[in-house]
Amino acid sequence: MDYNHFLVDFLLSSAITEGMRIMAYDFSAVESKWRRIWDERHVFEVERDDSLPKFYCLEMFPYPSGALHMGHLRNYSIGDLTSRFLRMNGYNVMYPIGFDSFGMPAENAAIKMKTHPVKWTMGNIDHAIEQLKSMGCGYDWRRVVKTCLPDYYRWNQWFFLQMYKRGLAYRKYAPVNWCETCGTVLANEQVIGDGVCWRCDTPVVKKGLEQWFLRITDYAGELLDNLDKMPGWPERVLTMQRNWIGRSEGVRFNIGIADTELSLEAYTTRIDTIFGITFVAIAAEHPIVKVLAERASRGKRDELLEFASRMASRSAIERTSVGGDKMGMDTGFEAVNPVNGKRIPIWIADYILMDYGTGAIMGVPAHDQRDFDFVRKYGLGIIPVVHAEGEPIPDPDMMEHATEADGVSCNSERFDGLPTPEAIEKISEWFEENGWGRRETQYRLRDWLISRQRYWGTPIPVVYCDRCGVVPVPEDQLPVELPLDAEIPPHGGNALLGCPDWVNTQCPECGGEARRETDTMDTFICSSWYFFRYLSPGSDKEPFKPEDAEYWMPVDLYIGGIEHACLHLIYARFFTKVLSDLGLVGPELREPFTGLLTQGMVIKDGAKMSKSLGNVVDPDEIIKKYGADTARLFILFASPPDKSLDWSDKGVEGAHRFLGRVYRLVSDNLQVLKSAGARVPMTAAGGEECRVLKRLIHSTIDRVTRDIRDERQFNTAVARLMELCNGLASFSPGDETERAVFREGVESMLLCLSPFCPHICEELWQMIGNGELLARAKWPEVDQDALTVDSVTVVLQINGKLREQFKVAPGMSREALTERVMSEEATKRRIEGMEVVKIIAVPDKLVNIVVKG
Repeated sequence: MDYNHFLVDFLLSSAITEGMRIMAYDFSAVESKWRRIWDERHVFEVERDDSLPKFYCLEMFPYPSGALHMGHLRNYSIGDLTSRFLRMNGYNVMYPIGFDSFGMPAENAAIKMKTHPVKWTMGNIDHAIEQLKSMGCGYDWRRVVKTCLPDYYRWNQWFFLQMYKRGLAYRKYAPVNWCETCGTVLANEQVIGDGVCWRCDTPVVKKGLEQWFLRITDYAGELLDNLDKMPGWPERVLTMQRNWIGRSEGVRFNIGIADTELSLEAYTTRIDTIFGITFVAIAAEHPIVKVLAERASRGKRDELLEFASRMASRSAIERTSVGGDKMGMDTGFEAVNPVNGKRIPIWIADYILMDYGTGAIMGVPAHDQRDFDFVRKYGLGIIPVVHAEGEPIPDPDMMEHATEADGVSCNSERFDGLPTPEAIEKISEWFEENGWGRRETQYRLRDWLISRQRYWGTPIPVVYCDRCGVVPVPEDQLPVELPLDAEIPPHGGNALLGCPDWVNTQCPECGGEARRETDTMDTFICSSWYFFRYLSPGSDKEPFKPEDAEYWMPVDLYIGGIEHACLHLIYARFFTKVLSDLGLVGPELREPFTGLLTQGMVIKDGAKMSKSLGNVVDPDEIIKKYGADTARLFILFASPPDKSLDWSDKGVEGAHRFLGRVYRLVSDNLQVLKSAGARVPMTAAGGEECRVLKRLIHSTIDRVTRDIRDERQFNTAVARLMELCNGLASFSPGDETERAVFREGVESMLLCLSPFCPHICEELWQMIGNGELLARAKWPEVDQDALTVDSVTVVLQINGKLREQFKVAPGMSREALTERVMSEEATKRRIEGMEVVKIIAVPDKLVNIVVKG
């Protein structure tokens, strides 16, 4: 359904009916008035209350690297609507906001604007708070979190120390993903698409550095298995995480290097192809490369090291793409196949990565396409060891591509003829019996690299002492504060290296000279636990109070973009499990988010809003011109929340006209509304028009409730409220009963519309004489009697074509409905002279008579 066209058509028809007379109202005065009153009366402040069911509603907090945009406005409109709706339904609602204020976006923006990240970030936070308040977001403003302040990031450092004690935080030399433009390393999850930086699209290269990691792989199994217990998450996100974590079952085994005491460790999920090895390939970064180079002749040594260095600098995408040109070099050494003693050459191959598996693979070109491409280029052999059942064994010289499908083993000695699954099982057992290897579960997920060579982040709380080595900063010396007088390099890089007074310090253990770690933490550390900090924002003795977490966690609904599926959402899940294992939360809390809503993008002119495309719409300008209620209404009405929203200026104008119409409906009927008496039940609703309106009121309440609560189809909820407004506008109340039903309809409309457009509804609620705040009012209840219709329209079809319509009592059985319709004179006339072949009756819907003749 095109809701923009629906809105325009609805308003045009309504305007024509009313002579194009739509009253404007002073939205600026109304909105500022009610925001002030809500604030003065602490309407949205919340504490634990065991007498009420709790609901924790949360949006992903923004980066304050610039002003908030329309994507933010959509995100927060969804959250505010949900929070207001649930509050009206009796829930104790936690609805906080904060700012993810460390990281490269803010630092890069500050560099571009030639200012300090502190000044730039805090200024943007102040402006964002004004924007959020102007939208009417009902946050508990006492709970605002700013991750760049020491009272927050000291707990990042404290968590790091707890993980360090448990062996979950460690430092090692490793080839890492390096972005030259950002001047820092990237986690695997931050290398996207064709091997580019997720921030700036610069091709990522490999670089060897000493780096800090968090051992997220210790939790890989639970991270994967728990996805089956998360029905409140979109299947698309669950699939993305399953693929990213990537569990595989295989065999880890050793391959000896001929004529040496050395060996290589390999891992394969297809141990059934072990007899088909024709070469062994190792990653350019593998430690064995240097060992073999040292044992080679001088000329060969330099050649190997130069080639390995050149290959290691290439991006992972370049190296691993199927069909891409493969590059390799023969080391001059040979490996020994453990199952038959055959000697096979050891090659350095660019498509083997140290990040995955062991960095060494058995090359089986007959059954792996990249291996096949490699041997075709370098003239190595091919041995087919699997063939399709009932077909001949492939001729290696005639093969045009690898056959990777399961089949039947061949050229595999005692295992010939076994189907692939059985061959894998039998050969795995054989390896374990002979001590050649062991079965093992592996994951694609790699440990989380958290070191960043940038200034604007949480300092890692360790020092380096020549005598004591790596020394963690004692907890009573936290926070290790970021020096705010650092000069930021104009082209990026780490400003901390230029702060000798900060870098040079004393060793906490021996008191001697020491150097602080100058890398800062990945900003995703900040966003991995902030939802706990909201619960106890003033706590200075602990990151959050356990009793607060016990009451409020987990988050019941988390709202944000799907682009965070394999970054923030995995990290936050990992952190929650660590907090549980540390005893900071109960053992039952292993997942942070029960429900997840991934909202779609806001697009304009067929493309995502972007400054470079010149299609950005400024939220401040829209609110200034039309008001926050109009902006919220259009955003929530124009598209289902999980779909892309196509921005329409006409749609915004239409939403504004609708609110003007609602305002006029109330203001033109104030005397009637104020004089109306108590509500009347359906049984006393009077005439047919009054009963129809009563039925429309309660069917609207029923459907809007289900649209918001069950389906999260906010757009259809608005459409139903527009239909109710139309029904109220066309109703002319006369007697006391009709006035009471009319007021009931107006109140119900304002109550149901208020989560979408809170300011105007609060104003009109007070205008009709209500003393309590609408923001604290209860959601309207459905009168079940009013949902029962007096009659339904049933259509008569002859051979599937519509011929007549009849009014009948609702709920008639198929037999009774058939008898009723067949007795109608119109039916008899339609089928006169024809043979009735079949009658199909659908209660309350239709009767289809199949005839011939």
